[in-house]
Amino acid sequence: MTRAAGGPVDPPVTVLVVDDQAVVRSGLRAILESEPGLVVVGEAADGEEAVALARRRRPDVVLMDVRMPRLDGIAATRLLTAGPDPVDVVVLTTFDTDEHVFGALQAGAAGFLLKDTSPERIVEAVRRVAAGDGLVAPEVTRRLVRRFAAAVPALHPDPRADRLTPREHDVLRGLAAGLANAEIGRRLFLEEATVKTHVGRVLAKLGLASRVQAVVWAYETGYVAPTGTPPAAGG
Repeated sequence: MTRAAGGPVDPPVTVLVVDDQAVVRSGLRAILESEPGLVVVGEAADGEEAVALARRRRPDVVLMDVRMPRLDGIAATRLLTAGPDPVDVVVLTTFDTDEHVFGALQAGAAGFLLKDTSPERIVEAVRRVAAGDGLVAPEVTRRLVRRFAAAVPALHPDPRADRLTPREHDVLRGLAAGLANAEIGRRLFLEEATVKTHVGRVLAKLGLASRVQAVVWAYETGYVAPTGTPPAAGG
């Protein structure tokens, strides 16, 4: 929590913790609430409870487990990120498989972390997502490259990319590289707030729910080649 000289205190970042194990929820709560400016507004033990609680309490970020009873974390993420008032979700799981990684990202998750991630990185992920940055870890980007490398020749360009301005194409390439807004801004000599505006326009024009989905889209459609660069015929 910060205070400008003579100014108001920034509102806290509110978090909903979702896991079917009470000891995990307690541990995550302790990590988050030990940090200034982070407040846990609730806990849920399964996906159904998470969706209901998130819709009532409107947290800034949901930390979501994958394997849970009644409704799993990927299905719950899809429900929370859909619609006119989506909620940002960071998936936090012990299962490091492509099925879970890509299922979570395609469901609209704003980030994906493993439960053996350090407390500092979990806190960083919550802050980044709350600030409008997704968290696409380098290892996840590498998986996208490996997964779609063989399929790229069969992919077809998405005509929605034609709606983007040249600057929006630049920003989309930064997203596909897994860069945060500040990093894209430094690369393009833009203010971070300007980058955030461009990101919002890119997502709207492509019909995507999150910047992480933009990374998946870029590789699925062949907009970005497996080398990490746009194809010659791309925007």
